[in-house]
Amino acid sequence: MSVYVLDTSALLAYIENEDGVTEIESVLLETLDDRHTLYVSVVSCIEIFYISFQEQGQVVATERLELLKELPFIQEPLDENDIAAVGAIKATHAMSFADCCIAGLAKEKNAILIHKDPEFEQVEHEISQHKLPYKTKNP
Repeated sequence: MSVYVLDTSALLAYIENEDGVTEIESVLLETLDDRHTLYVSVVSCIEIFYISFQEQGQVVATERLELLKELPFIQEPLDENDIAAVGAIKATHAMSFADCCIAGLAKEKNAILIHKDPEFEQVEHEISQHKLPYKTKNP
């Protein structure tokens, strides 16, 4: 059985039907079939809410939180077991705090991190990763 962690970027790709959505849907369906264990950090849920709130308003943000409750993942809180893993990543890499929390969860669970965020390339020697297509920047 594989263990995965979905990053915020992967969750947004699923919600907004971006490139990589079919891969995420496959992982979700296989998780429902008990072929995987799937985790999401509480930090990702917070990011989904505030990004959605900023871009589309509170109603959409609240709807997206409700959608997350329907998905077959285990929401992991930050706890004292995560302090050293997250802190070590933050101390040694130029990554956002949120991404350090998500990477720390993947490291602690010995999971494959599914993402669309080039920032995680900094830890690809430490954490197994499945990279979805990165967003291209508009000129």
